[in-house]
Amino acid sequence: MPAMIVAPQPLAVEEGAKILAGGGNAFDAAIAAAAVQFIIDPHSCGIGGYLLLVSHSGGASEPSPVLDAPALAGSRVTPEMWERALIRPNPGGWGFFLEGKVNEQGYQSICTPGMVRGMDEIVRTECTRSLADLLAPAVAIAHEGYTLTAHLANRWKEPPMYYEGSSPFLKLHVTPEARRLYLKEDGSPYETGERLQNPDYGRTLQRLIDDGPDDFYTGRLAREIADDLAAHDSWVTADDLTSYRTRSAPPVVTTYRGYTIVGSHPPHGGPTLAAMLGILAGWDVAALGHNTPAYIHRVSMAMKAAFADRNAHLSDPAFRDVPLEWMISKERAAEWRQRIEGGDAIDVGRDQHDSPDTTQITVVDADGNCVSLTHSLGSSSGVISPGLGFMYNNSMVNFDPRPGRPNSIAPGKGRTTGMTPTLVLKDGRPVLVLGAPGATRIITSVLQVILNRLDFGMSIADAVHAPRFDCQGDNIVCQARIPEVVCAEVRRRHPCEKLPRSHGGLGLVHAIAIDEQSGTLSGAADTGADGMALLVES
Repeated sequence: MPAMIVAPQPLAVEEGAKILAGGGNAFDAAIAAAAVQFIIDPHSCGIGGYLLLVSHSGGASEPSPVLDAPALAGSRVTPEMWERALIRPNPGGWGFFLEGKVNEQGYQSICTPGMVRGMDEIVRTECTRSLADLLAPAVAIAHEGYTLTAHLANRWKEPPMYYEGSSPFLKLHVTPEARRLYLKEDGSPYETGERLQNPDYGRTLQRLIDDGPDDFYTGRLAREIADDLAAHDSWVTADDLTSYRTRSAPPVVTTYRGYTIVGSHPPHGGPTLAAMLGILAGWDVAALGHNTPAYIHRVSMAMKAAFADRNAHLSDPAFRDVPLEWMISKERAAEWRQRIEGGDAIDVGRDQHDSPDTTQITVVDADGNCVSLTHSLGSSSGVISPGLGFMYNNSMVNFDPRPGRPNSIAPGKGRTTGMTPTLVLKDGRPVLVLGAPGATRIITSVLQVILNRLDFGMSIADAVHAPRFDCQGDNIVCQARIPEVVCAEVRRRHPCEKLPRSHGGLGLVHAIAIDEQSGTLSGAADTGADGMALLVES
């Protein structure tokens, strides 16, 4: 039986496909591909980041528990420490502007990384290959170098999105190591087609092979990390590394049109997706016509309603009670439908979206194992410790610097994310596996691919490639491929604007469909990135 892997980076897809072709399972392929992504997509992911895994083991009667290896606030933080440094919420929704950008880049933006612990747990419990086998392709690429894609090269040319904000290119100036590894001698970034090497990263991955993943948290590598963080006044301590543990939780499960939707738990995107589907389940959205003004408005209002509850209630459940059952209940969905049908205004508080970073791997193997793995650095801190080669996350940017809020800062706390790795099942068997990068716009993009597939019967390629829109606040935002005549009609009922991009700008969905009768696999990579879907004969 064939297998399939989909991701935003062709080189990562190819290395994962080699694992599948050699008899490895979906988890093996996902870890091998993720390690390659570490090297070739340095702002989006890495061992300084975190992961979220939704999966289904072949032949199992129900999906596996969700594996969460979040980025956690360091033990030195306090809830009120940045209250006076607040300039304003980012008008684009991604985090908060603080004086000196301390939460967005540099050592104080770093949370305790969970990626290595999460990766180790997957290898120990699900993989058939050793960590050495799975990291070997990434180690080789780090030493030998890789050809820079236009996608990454062009990102280094993007200006800051907001005057207080930052950009991937500016992140390369945060630390001397970042400048040394990613900039030429004249200070310019590498160009499309040029070759980039990061042997330091290769050596660090080799240390994880030789000394074991625990070295990152309790060994010599941990001491090097902790000493550098302490020397630069980071909130993360050696004790934070030593005490770090992954989390496991039941997935959030809902039904839609006779299908079972399996997603991530709080504080991630699964509850919000489930709430949107619950609202839409009460309407015949297909009868409205795909991407008509009526359809865009109706689906956008469901998005907006779910985000209103999300912004008011979603939090790390280890620190605050999350009314999950109520948020995704049929009763709450019916209340929202009544308000939407009545034309009532919906106040979402504030929206959270806009980071293009994070990455995704979607895999189905010949034995029916299904993996949706989302992993991230946030939008990266720019910090690279001397000689280690990897960049740390900047997850402090997503905490609310105002005390007393659901997403306020606290030691050891995980902040809310948009990560939404998702499975769709029919009669207990997976028929769709998908996920995306793109912050909270992941949720609305995954939603539309599900609607395209289940309500409109699209092929998975058409479902992923169809133009999309997003609504999390005051505006409905449409990709440029949605005609202006449609947007103008939407605008009669709700503010609506068009992105200056036909592809991308929203979540980048990477999906695999499994035919309900034949079991045939088909896949699609979002055209907003470089990725591909690759069928593998094992």
